[in-house]
Amino acid sequence: MRSRVHSRVPSQVGDFADDVKRVFLELGRMFGPESLVGECSPSVDVLETDTSVEVVVDLPGVDPSAVRVVAKGDALLVVGEKARRPAHEESTFHLVERDFGRFARVIELGRPCEFNSATARLVAGELRIMVPKRADRRGVAIPITVTTKA
Repeated sequence: MRSRVHSRVPSQVGDFADDVKRVFLELGRMFGPESLVGECSPSVDVLETDTSVEVVVDLPGVDPSAVRVVAKGDALLVVGEKARRPAHEESTFHLVERDFGRFARVIELGRPCEFNSATARLVAGELRIMVPKRADRRGVAIPITVTTKA
């Protein structure tokens, strides 16, 4: 079994709480309040290269217009809604394991990133968010002249 990236529930994040409420209200206006029942928690992978951090979120069957990505501090908020699969009139479900409904994931990147240059693509059921790392300035020595004058 693979280890999972730990993420926090939006109500524990404080600054993200208002963003989550606003996005869910917007999604409710777009898709109607009945579409916001249920909850799901999509799987997330976080990968790091020398130049960027990549977040991959499994979102099969999710419409790109139903997904919002917000960056704040060193974290990303991914929220949206996965529509319930409609049943055919001539069929009845015997087993339902696939999630549907609202989702919200907060992923802490744990390092300074250039969110202004980030990109996000939803292709083949995977949301891929690429965030360039911020250049580390701690390795640059800046000499300061010492004088005896006040």
